[in-house]
Amino acid sequence: MTAALEVLAAPPVAALQDAGRQGARAFGVSRGGAADPRALTEAAALLSQPLGAALELAGPGARFRARGRMRVALTGAPMGAAIDGRPVRWMASHLMEDGAVLSLGAAGPGVYGYLSVGGGFDVPPVLNSLSVNTLAGIGAAALAGDLLPLGPDPGLEDAGFALPVEDRFSGGVIRVLDGPQTALFDPATRERFYGSDFTADPRSNRQGVRLARPGAPFQAAGQLSILSESIVPGDIQMTGDGTPYVLMPDCQTTGGYPRIGTVHPDDLARVAQAAPGLVLRFRQVDRDEALAAFARAREAEARLRSARFPLIRDPADVKDLLSYQLISGATTGRDAI
Repeated sequence: MTAALEVLAAPPVAALQDAGRQGARAFGVSRGGAADPRALTEAAALLSQPLGAALELAGPGARFRARGRMRVALTGAPMGAAIDGRPVRWMASHLMEDGAVLSLGAAGPGVYGYLSVGGGFDVPPVLNSLSVNTLAGIGAAALAGDLLPLGPDPGLEDAGFALPVEDRFSGGVIRVLDGPQTALFDPATRERFYGSDFTADPRSNRQGVRLARPGAPFQAAGQLSILSESIVPGDIQMTGDGTPYVLMPDCQTTGGYPRIGTVHPDDLARVAQAAPGLVLRFRQVDRDEALAAFARAREAEARLRSARFPLIRDPADVKDLLSYQLISGATTGRDAI
């Protein structure tokens, strides 16, 4: 029997996302893909399988039933998770028996959690991607009653592993590279931007994260005469009223608002995972620093699979076993007479 994941209840955001739709921007179709791509890499490491699609979830109340035995991996922003009422660890893989129910709570900290499955989701791609983009009319959000088929999973018994949790959910400093319109912002405006504390605004989504702060807006010289041109996720646009937005995976493919710079690709997930009210600061980096950081990130991803560890360890593999107190309540026996 082919396994499938039944959606019993879906949160406000619940849609399949993979690494994104490559090569379609020329046709006006945004890249899309996971807001936190690192979560997909973590899932692939936990499940020992190629990079694939996951259900991207935001908001509480998700519930799923296993139709057939399956492995699941829970990555991204930590959510309270339980299988048949038994709490299970986040950033880990678990075996679900036929009929088992997985329940997920709200993310905290962070915004987007990810549910991946052994064997991947067996749904037809559109433009070489499984990513849902409802604005473009590609795919649909997962709803209660949906049945998502799974592909064959040769590693079905390879479950019960965890990874260290990487903190990208608490805001912090975001690296930014200059772009073609950076020079349109005078030095004082750029200094004010990089010296400001911003908070993620609740009016944010997969198109863009709105940055809120008190004070004067950010204006660029000649901004009303800028022609529309290609834009990409990570660009920091200033709208007509001078409010900055960091563009996200579902952003449009062209735009005419001035851009003060572009977020380093390995920091974009930190922006996406910033819950409303969380503080973000920006730091200007040059090309050499950005490329070196990019290379280090790829090396770290390559080591992820070897970094996973079993949730339950074989005592034979515990080198310092004798240092643990394996028996408590030991007695000489006299007090039991």
